[in-house]
Amino acid sequence: QWDFIRWRGAVVSAIRGKRGQAFLKEMLAAMDALPEKKLIKEELQDPYDDGAVCALGAVGKARGLDMSKLDPEDIESVAAFFEIPRALAAEVVYMNDEGLFFRMDADLRYRKMREWIEKLISGGKP
Repeated sequence: QWDFIRWRGAVVSAIRGKRGQAFLKEMLAAMDALPEKKLIKEELQDPYDDGAVCALGAVGKARGLDMSKLDPEDIESVAAFFEIPRALAAEVVYMNDEGLFFRMDADLRYRKMREWIEKLISGGKP
């Protein structure tokens, strides 16, 4: 039980921190800049469709980063790649891929992730 409590504390701290808030704002802007308001799951970017990305992939795309060699399941590498805390990277990946939106299509996933990020930026609980 304590491991879970400590983990959730790390997530809350990462989200509410200065760096976490800046990243969430950047992610929101990157998602808004997507030509198609859709998010994929389980990949940072679709290798067959250059425009299809997940929420983290939207940031990578906006930054002009090559994400092709990054394993989206290696949270340590993903966090280092985006220069964010591990807990924040894991939470974004979880919410994008499984969270409350597990069985949603790409359009609805985009809208729900956008709502979740807006809530976190305005001080809501993760």
